Amino acid sequence: MPDKPIRLTPRLCRAGRAMLGWRQADLAEASTIPNPNIEAFEAKPETAKMMGANMRALVEAFEKAGLEFIPANGGGAGIRFRDNTSADPALGAP
Repeated sequence: MPDKPIRLTPRLCRAGRAMLGWRQADLAEASTIPNPNIEAFEAKPETAKMMGANMRALVEAFEKAGLEFIPANGGGAGIRFRDNTSADPALGAP
């Protein structure tokens, strides 16, 4: 996990779910954040912020599922599989 806390954006949240093949309900179950909160957050503009505890719960759920966040270090923030064995071979992972 990076040293600096991740600022989860609606786009990163949607991307993480897509990578895992999760519905909003799956993320809600994994994070204990109510589904309506996730739905509302994902529908907001990229400048939207989520309460710190809720954001941490979502980030931890993604990390436990095998994803890692890439900090904005000149190239923009992102998300990826922690190791490439987690990636779906059909998606063209190395």
